Amino acid sequence: MSFKKLHPLLKEALQNVGLETSNTFQKKVLPTLKGGADAYIIAPKGSGKTTALIIATIHKLKAAAFEDSPRAIIVVKDKADAIILKEDYEKFTNNTDLRVYALYDEYDIEKQKEEVYYGQDIVIATPSRLSKLYFLNGIHLGEIQLFAIEDADYLGRNNAYNHILRLSESINKCQFVIIADEMNSKIKNYQNAFMSNAHLIKGK
Repeated sequence: MSFKKLHPLLKEALQNVGLETSNTFQKKVLPTLKGGADAYIIAPKGSGKTTALIIATIHKLKAAAFEDSPRAIIVVKDKADAIILKEDYEKFTNNTDLRVYALYDEYDIEKQKEEVYYGQDIVIATPSRLSKLYFLNGIHLGEIQLFAIEDADYLGRNNAYNHILRLSESINKCQFVIIADEMNSKIKNYQNAFMSNAHLIKGK
């Protein structure tokens, strides 16, 4: 698909980073993500799946800040991934007023509570810190429209799988997206736990 039907500010951001059209895999992915369906996006690194997620997130949030509660949660493996993905999002949001926040373990949790409280739109978080902050009443998940897991291949380790399972029970109906290099039994089990008729989109 072309980028013609995207929000004007998002189209402008895409032009600013030199993206004029989607690649072959993104042409498969973006209609499903924009349509709001739950999805597994399974493809090797370099296929453009993360960029597709970023585009879909900004389009879903109408490229604009709204009130204080996060509307998109992107779960990542660790601090390094959170910081990198935040920077990736900011390349596409710097001409909007969307607020992007990285939530990770190696930071004062009381400061995080305060920074989240004052308003964020997109929160990129490690599973353990997101879980801890939620159960300390430090983040409101009642307005979530998109819950995505980036590079989900790590989910068999460090209790991350169970953190996400517990959090999903506290989220109202929203779009769930899982992105991974390969399908595995852990992430497949989420289909039965909280995803609804999830589409499987595979790339080579």
